[in-house]
Amino acid sequence: MTRWYFAAAVLLAGCAPAHAAAPAPEAVRGAIVALFDHGAAAWSRGDLDGFMSDYAPDATYVTPRGVVHGRDAIRARYLPRFAPGVPRDSLHFEDLEVDVIGPRAVNAIAYYVLTRGDSVTARGPTSLVIERIGGRWMIVHDHSS
Repeated sequence: MTRWYFAAAVLLAGCAPAHAAAPAPEAVRGAIVALFDHGAAAWSRGDLDGFMSDYAPDATYVTPRGVVHGRDAIRARYLPRFAPGVPRDSLHFEDLEVDVIGPRAVNAIAYYVLTRGDSVTARGPTSLVIERIGGRWMIVHDHSS
């Protein structure tokens, strides 16, 4: 009977899913910095589709009026800021913190800063949950205030 338990344990151990090791924090941080830089550059040049390309199709966005579900709905919310003739703000991020929370998940916290000329038009905290999907890091949850 003891052999049977041992054989079952070995069999079960061999069938257990392997857990991927967490990626190196430095590599992840570099990828997340690149994602933030990409989004800021797209925003600053007025490229809404480029800005939205970092969002997963089923992403959520928390606003003061509620939660927006899906990349298309989030894009619709941003669309008025990208309309022709609307004054263009430049975007950059400050004080980025990257916390690897799993092999394919990151929580990133920063301050977004919108400027027009020499003036800051908006500044506030942003917290993003970013997941590795299909070989690239994508925003799955955005809470910016």
